[in-house]
Amino acid sequence: MDLDSKDLKIIEILKHDSRSPIREIARLTRIRPSTVHQRIQKLIAGKAIEKFTIKLNNRAVGENFIIFMLVKGSTTEYIDGKFLNNKHVKEVFGITGEYDLLIKLKFENVEEFHNFVLNFRKDKKDIQSTLTMVATANLKEEI
Repeated sequence: MDLDSKDLKIIEILKHDSRSPIREIARLTRIRPSTVHQRIQKLIAGKAIEKFTIKLNNRAVGENFIIFMLVKGSTTEYIDGKFLNNKHVKEVFGITGEYDLLIKLKFENVEEFHNFVLNFRKDKKDIQSTLTMVATANLKEEI
């Protein structure tokens, strides 16, 4: 899908606040409200916009203990739907280099993480190694 400058302006506003009223987006972009609505519908249909969502305050929802885990596995597939749907698993990327996956996890505290990682290593026998890093500051996080 080709995006023009008007589409990009609309997307920037929606990234800041996905609840922005169409009239407000129209005012900020100087595009007619009916055209803004049509463009948003086109962005949804073209899958440039996958969904509208919210950004949570990690501390307020008990997810302030953030972990990045690098995972190295054997040649078999070791990540399944159960793992991907785990409430602590926030993002998973296949990567190049020494490790196969980069996983972003969120927990309430270190004990909760400890239990998760022990079960993860126990349940996933094909995992050769993991490297975990604890986030000490959240400088920027987008959804």
